[in-house]
Amino acid sequence: MDQNASVNGTLESGICLHGNTVERYMYPAAYSLFFIIGFPANCLSLYVAWVLMKKGNNLAVYLINLSVGDLLYILTLPVWIVMALGYALNNSLCSIIAVVMFNSFYVGSGFLCCISVDRYLAIVFPLHFAHVREVRTTVLVSIIVWLVEIVLHVGLLTYTEAIGNFAASRMCEEPMIMSAAAANVAMARAVLGFLVPVFIMSFCFEEIIRALKKSTSTVVSERRKICRLLFSLLFTYLLAFTPFQVVMFIRGLLEPGNCSVAHNLRDLYMVFVATTTINSVSDPILYCLISDSAKNEMKRLFKLCEEQFSKIYSTVLKT
Repeated sequence: MDQNASVNGTLESGICLHGNTVERYMYPAAYSLFFIIGFPANCLSLYVAWVLMKKGNNLAVYLINLSVGDLLYILTLPVWIVMALGYALNNSLCSIIAVVMFNSFYVGSGFLCCISVDRYLAIVFPLHFAHVREVRTTVLVSIIVWLVEIVLHVGLLTYTEAIGNFAASRMCEEPMIMSAAAANVAMARAVLGFLVPVFIMSFCFEEIIRALKKSTSTVVSERRKICRLLFSLLFTYLLAFTPFQVVMFIRGLLEPGNCSVAHNLRDLYMVFVATTTINSVSDPILYCLISDSAKNEMKRLFKLCEEQFSKIYSTVLKT
């Protein structure tokens, strides 16, 4: 087959060829860096959130679930690195890793929405909805979010018939050209898993900023601090997911049956798959700055670790 045939996607042969340049050269370096930063950061965030939850902090429940979702995704990165380096991977493990990654995307979006709504209720309606912001309520909401995300994901996999061929398929390998069913799933994910969360978060953040501007009890420095934080959260989410979701939506619209589109978009798509990891790395760093209690807990932990290290060092010197 000549080069034009492989690029333009011949329906006669049904073959659409591609390379794996992005995976081979970008993924090992990028995912190694993301893992080195993201794993300890999310572990720290999970610990801090757990301590705060035991003290009755309702927001910490969402932070725990967010950290768990991000950690699940971060833990798949070594497997993606191994595959990028050309090592073989069992079909079932391959599919499991892909499901964990994509489910973590949308579970994270769900809990970002929960945190946004929680802050919205706390700041815009401080004297109302107290029962909604109790720890037991947030635990129930978290369970519902996980169930909804899992059911939706299983439904989408069933629609593409991937769930029935789970063990034999290799869902971790991105096909060169989308099927019609996969294209519909891609567009559904872009709308339900990205546009809807962006709308919810944008609405909540805008209302929070309006309420802060009208508030006479909140000092100017505190308003600026909250506004900067809200902007950072939304900007980071958009930075991490917008390119990926836009390209995935375009692929869903134009790619089925068109190998030329698939060839032109594949490398760009694979780059943006990797950059979504930015959100899992930045989540714990940003969200631990939401409250002074979280920062104080981290300071207490670091001080405890420093004291323990000093004791061990002193013991070693004496021996």
